[in-house]
Formats: sequence, structure tokens, C-alpha cells
Amino acid sequence: MSARREAATASPSLGPALAELPPTSLKELVARASLQTRVDRKYLLPVSDVRTLLTLLPPTTRVLEIDGARDFAYRSLYFDTPDLLAYRMAAYRRPRRFKLRTRVYESSGECWLEVKVRGRRGDTVKHRLPYSLSDHTTLAPGRSFVDATLTDSRVVASRGLTFAWTMTTHYRRTTLHLPETDSRVTIDLGLTWYDGERALCLPDTAVVETKTSGGICLVDRLLWRSRYRPCRMSKYTTGLAALRPHLPATPWRRTLRRYMPPGVRREVPLSEARLPGLTDAATAR
Repeated sequence: MSARREAATASPSLGPALAELPPTSLKELVARASLQTRVDRKYLLPVSDVRTLLTLLPPTTRVLEIDGARDFAYRSLYFDTPDLLAYRMAAYRRPRRFKLRTRVYESSGECWLEVKVRGRRGDTVKHRLPYSLSDHTTLAPGRSFVDATLTDSRVVASRGLTFAWTMTTHYRRTTLHLPETDSRVTIDLGLTWYDGERALCLPDTAVVETKTSGGICLVDRLLWRSRYRPCRMSKYTTGLAALRPHLPATPWRRTLRRYMPPGVRREVPLSEARLPGLTDAATAR
């Protein structure tokens, strides 16, 4: 093994196959596979099966590496109206819908304000604005960006709406690049949701997401051969449905029942959930 690969820090939960993959830089990944407009497919599977998946990837597969690290902590704060307009648009399967969040990359302290919009054709467009880390608990400095994006995308006239923090997610992410199709694959471990009243986590389940310009990629095919199929899953909406069972949740009931039953998703004591990256939620209410 090369000295560069020996220096790479692979997630211990994903095994040695990850460390064997050649690295790619963030700059190269963005240049080759930014995919701000894309088709996403999400899969929920045991971490042990992800380890097997990694052994099946061709040697051309590359893994994002920054300063020797190959998995990174992500924190996302989601915002919605008091009556949960964004959530309900998804629950009632509106053709056009949206999500609002601030995203913090904890290893670098970099922060972005993101507006994700789903169009009538089913594609997802992500609009991003560089954001101050000190403002990540509020939309106020970026409110004009939010309103302009939602109006221009013809999703909702939001200027008269009030948005407040609703939920925080926290997880560790590994990102793969498939050069043959310039697709990306993300593997999220330790996903935790927190809404101020309850916290849930998926300790032994990975969220694998393929991101393509429209077609399918090799990882989709490999997962299908193993009888895994894309599931309806959004970290915001599925997480909120799990945290608040009284909410309408028709699109995610199968996912919650099949992939996230009580034995798989676990209640986290709030004393443990109040970790860096989750405690900030309280100040955003």
C-alpha cells in the first residue's frame, strides 16, 4: 500500500476496502461531479452490507479525502413554518416542494444556507449560499436568498411566511466518485435526529445515496442485484415523521415500517443528544 493510502483515515465502520480506494480532492470532485441538478436514489441497509458493497467497486472508484480523512461530520438544521408547510407539501406529494436548511461541515467549520427544490419532473435542484457559521441557527441573514429562490422556482410565495428551526440532523459522511458516469455516492453513518423534544438514531444502518445526472450508476446496479431497492427517504421528512408519529406520513410509512422499525431506530436520551452540533438547535427556536 502506498504511503498516501496508509495516511488516509478510513471510517472504522466501513472496513479496509475503503482505505484501498484511491483518493480524490474536493476541488476535483466539484469539477467532475457537482450535480447541483440531479436525480437522487436513497437506500437503507446494514453497515455490514456496505462493507461488502465496497469490495465490489472497480479500482477506478475514488473516495473524497481531505487532510488524510475520508469521513466527515455533517450537521444540518432544518427550518419550516409553524404549520410545517415544507413537510406537508412532501407528505401530500405536491409536485413542487422544498426544504430549507443550514449545513455545517464540522471538520472545517464551513457553513452554507441551502434551498432544495423538487421540480415537476422529479429532479432536485440545490441552491446554495455561503453562510457565516455564527448565523447557522437562523435564516435572517439569508432570508432574501430564500424568498427569491422559492419565488423564482415557482414553489411558493414565501415572503409572508415565518420560518423557524424544526429539526437537526447529525451524521458522518463518506463520498465516492464513479468516474465512468461522473456520479457520486454518499454513505452516511450514525444518523441522528433531534427536534428539541426527542432524539432518534440509526446506529447500525447506513444511508447510501446515489446522485446522478439522470441515469443509473454502478452502485445502483450492485444494490439491485442484492435485492435492495430505492426507498422513499428524506432526512428531514422521514426523520420528523419518526419523531412525531401523529404527523401525516403516507409516503414514508413503508420505509419506517420496513427499514426503520423501533428495533432499528433507537431512542437517544436527550442528555446524550445534546452534543456539539445538536445543542445549537435550542437557540434557534
